[in-house]
Amino acid sequence: MEAKRADRPRHIYGPVPSRRLGLSLGLDIVPPKICTLDCVYCQIGRTTKISATRGDFLDIQIVLDELKQVLGEGVHADYITIGGSGEPTLNVRLGELIDGIRELTPIPVAIITNGTLLYRADVRAECAKADLVVPSLDAAAADVFRAVNRPVVDISIEKLVSGLVEFRREFTGQLWLEVFLIKGVNTAPEQIAELKVHIDRIRPDKVQLNSAVRPAAEEGIAPIEAAELEVIARQIGGPCEIVGAAPSAESDRHVQRTAADVLSMLKRRPCSVEDICTGLAINPHEALKHIAALEAREEIVSERRGDTTYYLHRSR
Repeated sequence: MEAKRADRPRHIYGPVPSRRLGLSLGLDIVPPKICTLDCVYCQIGRTTKISATRGDFLDIQIVLDELKQVLGEGVHADYITIGGSGEPTLNVRLGELIDGIRELTPIPVAIITNGTLLYRADVRAECAKADLVVPSLDAAAADVFRAVNRPVVDISIEKLVSGLVEFRREFTGQLWLEVFLIKGVNTAPEQIAELKVHIDRIRPDKVQLNSAVRPAAEEGIAPIEAAELEVIARQIGGPCEIVGAAPSAESDRHVQRTAADVLSMLKRRPCSVEDICTGLAINPHEALKHIAALEAREEIVSERRGDTTYYLHRSR
């Protein structure tokens, strides 16, 4: 039986392969799953506590100590990414965390956020300490916003957009705006035209179109064909791109991994065998061995999406 490691970092995962950020070493600073939204497409699953109230959820020094440990093991990453199992801007010590990361490593810091709290000056100031901020904007109209993102009651589309506009005015780093598209829900030409009006006001450095590659919180959320995404990208224009495939694993790096490492990845997001190999720097044979062990213990399940099988933590 596999031995348990008491010193395993609890708040750090990966590096995981990201279709946007290359190899991303993730920091999880909000308990699962506290969020301001309950998006129908979320790969983590349904929101268990929907809230717009910021809190002090954990000891940031513990996270920094874990990060120091992982970096000391020679881990390579393109970004230190603050995201994880909930909305990271809900943590009131976000700015303190970024300051601490700066003291440990020159690896750039990214924040993956839904952007709903950027209307607050304190949240904008903390996020402005990062190198890259990746917020979301999936709708222009209030009814579509409610249907796709299912926000907490005091978050409106107007508040979200105004916060993004103000943050762009203040922020000197990179701002990449993600737009998640759901066929038949927010993809009509008139909806994209309305969305473009907001995007032109926000002036992001990139607009990244995404669709449901991995299993989503709700059934029936299917990926959009490449041809349709290309049409939408042309309609938005400017720095708009379609999010590509995850990076391939590096063949010259390998470390000893356990089934617990694989499970840690799957608790944050559904992954294919290739994702696991890339994120943990292991070969397919080793990945499949750990997957088999986790399936035998009924800790994970699998779901087919197109030609790819994704593995999910059973509690999703």
